[in-house]
Amino acid sequence: MASAPSDPPPVLGRVDAAGRLTSADAKLERLQIEAGSRLGAALALPQLANVVRLAQRLQIPVSRRVLAAGRDQDIDMWVRAVPEDGEIALSIDQWTARAAATPRLALIAPDDAETLAAQPLAWSVDEHLRVGTLAPQLADMLDVDTAAPVRSPLTRLVRLVEDDDGAMPLLDALASRTGFTAQRVTIRATGEELFLSGDVALAPDGSFAGFGGSATVPGEATPSVPGRPIIDGAIHSALRSPLDSIVRSAEDMVRQPDTDGPSDYAEYASDIASAARHLLSVIQSLGDQPGRNGGVRIDIGGLVEEAVALLETAARERSVIVGVERVDGLYARGDTRSIVQILVNLVGNALRHSPRATAVTVSFERRGGRVIVHVADKGPGIEYADQQRIFERYEKGSAAGEGSGLGLAISRRLARAMGGDIRLESTPGEGARFSLDLPAV
Repeated sequence: MASAPSDPPPVLGRVDAAGRLTSADAKLERLQIEAGSRLGAALALPQLANVVRLAQRLQIPVSRRVLAAGRDQDIDMWVRAVPEDGEIALSIDQWTARAAATPRLALIAPDDAETLAAQPLAWSVDEHLRVGTLAPQLADMLDVDTAAPVRSPLTRLVRLVEDDDGAMPLLDALASRTGFTAQRVTIRATGEELFLSGDVALAPDGSFAGFGGSATVPGEATPSVPGRPIIDGAIHSALRSPLDSIVRSAEDMVRQPDTDGPSDYAEYASDIASAARHLLSVIQSLGDQPGRNGGVRIDIGGLVEEAVALLETAARERSVIVGVERVDGLYARGDTRSIVQILVNLVGNALRHSPRATAVTVSFERRGGRVIVHVADKGPGIEYADQQRIFERYEKGSAAGEGSGLGLAISRRLARAMGGDIRLESTPGEGARFSLDLPAV
């Protein structure tokens, strides 16, 4: 008599304490490669990575159903993550391929390498600050012949200039292995000035491999990829439709309340409609091309007041005071809606991570040709290992609570599209300070 077919064996994998997928069966390795990573590098599947981080944080086995996106199909699976000797053992059952039902998440934003290549003033250096790549326009400015590999020390081409505090952001970033912004340099061949901003580059094994970024001519906005919105049009439409339905349904509930329901039913419905309209506004801004209007002269103090007013209810519910330094006549160049969105995100994050009955402070600084808004909280701070990762899409710090992990990534992209950036200073256990840096007017 023929025996009944047995269930297929589980798909196995292992993730180390740094979040790298160190071993994997063929199916899992293929999915990792399709996500743009490889074996031995960071686990690139956000759905699996969330389960892994939860198991690491709680130090207990965690089992979840996960739907992961492959290149051409979705994979429905049951994931079990078990802490073992400081690592996480993965066992995946019920691996089922399905037709892709949603737009590919890769469309949300261009690949980092593609973005870098499209920037007229893009550059990269290795871990010893030797030049790796230079965009043709920047090479011309530096009087470099790109026909042959450059490999010169960056400091042979430019002279690093201290900021007003006597610091050099690039050297500080090299020491701490973090991104940086607004490093003033002087081109040795011509004496012209530039600002350099960069992010950490990682080798396949996850080790530090240098920086990649772009240069900005003082007074000019950072060039953005032409014609590329931050969020793809298909996803923009897919997000708008359900939110439009939510707004309509909530408004119907406000107009025709259920008399048998709770007395505050209509108030809840009104809150739902307001929140959905806010999300629609956010999605509209993401569907626009960043900085497409070239930026206008903006009273930065007024926009901070507007952002804080939007979060007044959240602050009251958490018994957190938002203290804003008084400032007059401080103007930046940028897009009003984008700046408000960034400020709402930064202040909102500070409120979420602040203990009750504490304060969030917003202060201002003008440094050279830059306007900087500092948002500081007295929360738990951010682990050093997380301080670069939290700016990546779908990533949050190890102590993060609610949220999708998109806010900071989108905020930084919006800031850079306006010729600015977002920086983080944090000591674990002592709070965090996020700084929005924009061109001054």
